[in-house]
Amino acid sequence: MGFFIGQKPVKLIASIIFKEEEFLSRAEDELKKRYGRYEAAPVTLPFDYTDYYEEEFGALLERKLVCFKELFDSDKIPGVKVETNNIETALSSNGKRMVNIDPGYITEAKLVLLTTKDYSHRVYLGGCIFAEATLFFQNNTFNPWPWTYPDYASKEMIDYFNKVREMYREQVAGYRLQVAGSPPEAAPPLAGNLKPVTCYLKLENPCL
Repeated sequence: MGFFIGQKPVKLIASIIFKEEEFLSRAEDELKKRYGRYEAAPVTLPFDYTDYYEEEFGALLERKLVCFKELFDSDKIPGVKVETNNIETALSSNGKRMVNIDPGYITEAKLVLLTTKDYSHRVYLGGCIFAEATLFFQNNTFNPWPWTYPDYASKEMIDYFNKVREMYREQVAGYRLQVAGSPPEAAPPLAGNLKPVTCYLKLENPCL
């Protein structure tokens, strides 16, 4: 049988799509309240790979990439997307969002994005949140999958994520995984008396 192994913390990142600097600044303030200060210089890029958000936000959008200095507990990852959705809602004006925040995390092996949208390559985490492995690390760089959005496959974004990965590797150097005889919460009984295990999250607008 397999062992229950505690997982390393992860490097939290976010992509913020915006038009007005005022709302970008307010969104960043909210993110820093929750996740702490940034690490590395954030990168701002034109958001011009798609016009998907133009009806809601208008044209000439930008994207800011950020990562957070403190490592994040991987068990709490689903709640991050819930919180960023709540930030988007709080900053909305006249029923329209003023920012779009796509959170995710980096490990040595991959970049994972969090989403509320299901698809064939996405895994359900609970609480209306799915995870997508967007990039994988091979041959000394992150690489796209067939389903990776073109902007995440761009050189500019991959270069940034490679730098974040290096910072993450330095932070977790010497980190040792702990092997336990049972999961953090008691395992359900074996065959013949199985009970479902349910995870509850307090959600506001959970499926936006």
